Amino acid sequence: QVQLVESGGGLVQAGGSLRLSCAASGRPLSNLVMGWFRQAPGKEREFVAAVSWSGSSLTYGDSVKGRFTISRDNAKNTVYLQMNSLKPEDTAVYYCAARRTVTGYLARGPKEYDYWGQGTQVTVSS
Repeated sequence: QVQLVESGGGLVQAGGSLRLSCAASGRPLSNLVMGWFRQAPGKEREFVAAVSWSGSSLTYGDSVKGRFTISRDNAKNTVYLQMNSLKPEDTAVYYCAARRTVTGYLARGPKEYDYWGQGTQVTVSS
């Protein structure tokens, strides 16, 4: 089992930045693909970013590409999401997720992830 706890959410003005963290416990992060998703009220859970276990492979959702950066520190069992140039439409609950994988495939669908955190609220004011 893997337990994930997100932190770093809050209220920020448009154009500002936030850094989310996801602390994992229960087992090391190695051999797990880590991802970030978000869900706004009344909308489906949306893929934001994913990173391979080594950190060398990354993928991003189209709406955040060029503004958000995912990274991981396996020694600290922590994954980060640096969010820059925030927009009001980025407002959502952000979730950290982990996926067991042998191939290292960077999945983008929520159903492909095995473990989830409770989420952290990000609100961007205009």
